[in-house]
Amino acid sequence: MSPTLLVLAAGMGSRYGGLKQIDPVGPSGETVLDYAVFDALRAGFGRVVFVIRRDFEAVFREQIGAKYAGRIAVDYVFQASDALPAGFTRPAGREKPWGTGHAVWCAREAVHEPFAVINADDFYGADSFAQLAKFLTSEAAAPRGFDPMSGHRTPRTMAAQFAMVGFTLANTLSEHGAVARGLCAMGPGGLLESITEQTGILAADVGPASAETMAGKPQKKFSGQETVSMNCWGFTPALFGGLDRQLHEFLAARGTDLKAEFYLPAAVSEMIARHEAVVRVLPTESAWFGVTYREDKPRVMAAIAERVRTGDYPAQLF
Repeated sequence: MSPTLLVLAAGMGSRYGGLKQIDPVGPSGETVLDYAVFDALRAGFGRVVFVIRRDFEAVFREQIGAKYAGRIAVDYVFQASDALPAGFTRPAGREKPWGTGHAVWCAREAVHEPFAVINADDFYGADSFAQLAKFLTSEAAAPRGFDPMSGHRTPRTMAAQFAMVGFTLANTLSEHGAVARGLCAMGPGGLLESITEQTGILAADVGPASAETMAGKPQKKFSGQETVSMNCWGFTPALFGGLDRQLHEFLAARGTDLKAEFYLPAAVSEMIARHEAVVRVLPTESAWFGVTYREDKPRVMAAIAERVRTGDYPAQLF
């Protein structure tokens, strides 16, 4: 069974100032999302499901979804602040949806096969999709078995098998402002142990400490070699059960908080802690590109133009 690509595209991008998902960055008007779909297609994905908001459904279908017709199956699900489990209601004054974990939960009835999750406005590189496709068609689909060391089932072998593409922090920064990144703690065998959200990371904070900084000035906060999560995941439908349980818990505890968000990385970390999931980190040296700020766009366009020049991508994708 070919895996599905689940694209989180419900955000408008307040810092960027517009619907980032349809902003052209390629030589023939391609969006960042077009490159993700192209890379997924050549990696072997068979379907793409977009999580969007109903208020821009028409423009999204016309300007994004229509161009993939005849190339890959396309479906849509909708994220809304009132899309909640039975027994919960949206509090008065709540307008925004409930975060990336909620966005994936909204797709629970549309996805029944191994799938990848990505952000619509991030450029992950062909290697990320190739690694996810390999994982989703082999390891993720394999039945849970016995621990060869102990000879019996263990919490780890009984857990759902997931994956996360791990990027190098230095390859994910913006020159135009602070970014938030999920710093990954990993254990033996390249397995993810937890993700800690770190906000306010500036390019100036990252890099090896120099003799000058060691002589009394502030040290760099990060070496740049840290592994970070950029919301590029490989899952099986077993994820939805864990998400549903945690969303119930989240809403019971924080459902009246108008700004609270149910984040996917935190939910996955909790599934790891509960021995419900094992997450293999798939390291990549690919550079991540994103349009966090409008000033990032020229850099993204230049990076894509270089990849077209070297033959990594055709001059026109679709």
